[in-house]
Amino acid sequence: MHDDGDLTQTPRPAAEPSQPAPRLGHATALPTLSLGGLGAALIAIAAVLIFGVLTPWGYLPLVAGVAVGFAASRPLGRDLGLIALGLGIVSTISVEANIEWPNFFLMGAVLTAAVVVPYVVHRDLLRDDAIRYPRRRGQPWSKLEWGWLAFVLVAGWFILPRYFIHSGTYQNWPAVDSPSEVGRLFVGVNAVGIWDELFFICMIFTLLARHFPFWTANVLTSIIFVSFLWELGYRSWGPLLTIPFALVQAVIFTKSRSLPYTITVHLLFDFIVFCSIVHAHHPEWLPVFWY
Repeated sequence: MHDDGDLTQTPRPAAEPSQPAPRLGHATALPTLSLGGLGAALIAIAAVLIFGVLTPWGYLPLVAGVAVGFAASRPLGRDLGLIALGLGIVSTISVEANIEWPNFFLMGAVLTAAVVVPYVVHRDLLRDDAIRYPRRRGQPWSKLEWGWLAFVLVAGWFILPRYFIHSGTYQNWPAVDSPSEVGRLFVGVNAVGIWDELFFICMIFTLLARHFPFWTANVLTSIIFVSFLWELGYRSWGPLLTIPFALVQAVIFTKSRSLPYTITVHLLFDFIVFCSIVHAHHPEWLPVFWY
């Protein structure tokens, strides 16, 4: 019997088989408080320094984290190396919100490389297959999953305009005026939202969850994720919103076994982000918020 209230329900018979769920387990699971845990923690600290503090000193714990990971176990060292590779690629540019045409294409190219290059190394050089993009072909979303989408829209409508406007954080995004600027902001916000799931959840969280308990991997991933979002523009008390969001996204990805669903949740949230930023710069536009 199908239970709509459980994201881990037995799959319904499908016309086409679902893709395998993300491989989160690992035969040599490591305790959080271990040499391997120290290596992963150093990677997270590096992200805080590189993206949050904006200091090149962050590359020291980035390299040290990989070295400590290899000292703990070779598989962990390889996976931390992939994470460090992706973070290193992202760090070659400023990820502050800038939708001028040259930066629009530059940021798109660099973020794409940060996903593609580690994936190619993972699959073709290391002959591994942990990084996956699971789908549930033929299995409809449950009532609970649809309900969560509605909750995200309502919660975003209620919270996000207050955050952007009362904190002044909306000024970290450009004041769009022309149709071209509005379009670029919309595409940019949504493209980064999709990239967040491919990079932080499908790659970083999945690789960490091979070696550590779920919540250890989730918290470490969230630290890295929120550091990136801080440089992007979610400052002031933004981490009070982005930390829970990052933690929940990993839970949704794991329970739903569906990357499209996880991305849909993120894009609904980002739709309210986009509308809030536009309205904050131009209060006469999109006057649908209450704050």
